[in-house]
Amino acid sequence: MSGVLQSELRRIANTVIWSWDGWRAAWASEKTLRQWTVVNALSAGLAFWLDLAAGERAMILALGLLVLAAELLNTAIEEVVDYVSTAEDPRAKKAKDCGSAGVALAALAGGVAWVVVLVG
Repeated sequence: MSGVLQSELRRIANTVIWSWDGWRAAWASEKTLRQWTVVNALSAGLAFWLDLAAGERAMILALGLLVLAAELLNTAIEEVVDYVSTAEDPRAKKAKDCGSAGVALAALAGGVAWVVVLVG
């Protein structure tokens, strides 16, 4: 195997390890991640149980994963803000609130998708 290929495979392996470490750390400390994971699992189960078109099912599954990604990014924002300073600052509040709003919008997108699929 060439050195470049070995280097790329090592980089991919490290990315998987670091991503798994991030998931485990967030899972251990973030109740909301665990809650969204349960909601996502129920949503995915329903998407496979109902007679949906492949595109509808894909949209539901992808939006569920997007909610989890948004929650992980929100967790990262909160951790960094708390690490930088424990003092109350309107910029810290804004950063945390914007992260939370991002999760809410992703969840709303998933909800809208379900409404459109079920009603439309």
